[in-house]
Amino acid sequence: MSKPRVAIVSFPGNNCEVESIRAIKNAGMEPVFHKWNDDLANLGDIGGYFLPGGFSYEDRGRAGMISARDPIMDFIREEAAKGKVVIGNCNGAQVLVESGLIPNAEGLEMSLAQNAVQGEAVGFLSEWIWVTAECDRDRCATSDWEGVMHMPIAHGEGRFTTKDRALWKALIDNDQMAFSYCDEAGNAAPTIEFNPNGSELATAGICNPEGNVVALMPHPERTLNGDPYFASMKKWIESHPAREEGSVSQRDTSETVSFTKRESTGLEIFIDTKIVNNEERTVEQAASRLFPNIVLKQMKYFSIPGGDAEQVLGSISLFNSNKEIAYIRRGDDYFRWEPDDKKEVPIDSVINNTSLLRRNEPDTGSVGLKEGSETGVCYVCLGVSDNELTQKAVTEIFGNPHSSTLELL
Repeated sequence: MSKPRVAIVSFPGNNCEVESIRAIKNAGMEPVFHKWNDDLANLGDIGGYFLPGGFSYEDRGRAGMISARDPIMDFIREEAAKGKVVIGNCNGAQVLVESGLIPNAEGLEMSLAQNAVQGEAVGFLSEWIWVTAECDRDRCATSDWEGVMHMPIAHGEGRFTTKDRALWKALIDNDQMAFSYCDEAGNAAPTIEFNPNGSELATAGICNPEGNVVALMPHPERTLNGDPYFASMKKWIESHPAREEGSVSQRDTSETVSFTKRESTGLEIFIDTKIVNNEERTVEQAASRLFPNIVLKQMKYFSIPGGDAEQVLGSISLFNSNKEIAYIRRGDDYFRWEPDDKKEVPIDSVINNTSLLRRNEPDTGSVGLKEGSETGVCYVCLGVSDNELTQKAVTEIFGNPHSSTLELL
């Protein structure tokens, strides 16, 4: 019997291809390295897909957001609908969640948000944790093993969360809560120590209703402890032949959202770059697939009560005058900050009526600032109308609604 062929789909910035190839090969499968822009004709006899870890597109916008909207994901969505296995670990999990393939292939239903425990940011995590399978052994492609696995995590955005509170119950009822963080005995994360990223319900991984698509944040490919995970994948591929055709959910692209208007209060600071902003250009490129004429300007945003601009503009970690330029808004008045003279020069507005502010929840960027301060990312949108800007497909590029808010400035 021939070995199942598994495509390792690599986006720019991924860095776990080698260990993923090794783990797939060790499990008795044939790994096929496939770059995001390779010819899809090379994938004609592929039995499964593996989306590896790393920082695809440098996590621009947010982790997995750009890759999830890459054209190859339309093809992978079709392959998943045929019953083919699609596994995403770490960044791969972020891509699957952002693409909507996890949990139900019905759009953006959750977020893998910035690590935060009890509302406090914990930053990037690189440590070893314990994971156990919460679902039945035959429930999903990678759950056919018993006990616990000791494996590493390495991520800054791995917190499973959603604002759809009914979704958790539905996933539990449907046995889609595939993996959870736990202690060495298999007890689901009894303390924060065992759930270091603050993931809701100690969730480490989720599968889709059919069980052939799995998103897992930890890295079983980086340790021999994870071999049973890949052995399960091989067994599933061999026992679940793909269908010739599959039904792909078609999203309603006319769906719109409404924004609240953010009132200007106190001191607001907008920080732009003097050099090329790669994140700005990449997010713009993703949005231009929907609106070809869109042009973005992306700026860091701070709202500081009490008008203390020096708290932000005097800190090299927040503002670097060698490569950045700062603007200040006080009510309806705008100023350019002159760092050498430490004075404000009156200017015209730096935003327009299609400018959006994304604020993450919790606001992890405000740590260390004056109490009551708020931070975010401002997108000044040109070449797009008010009505176009409210389309859900484009607003979800600027912010995941399950871990952030969008307001009109």
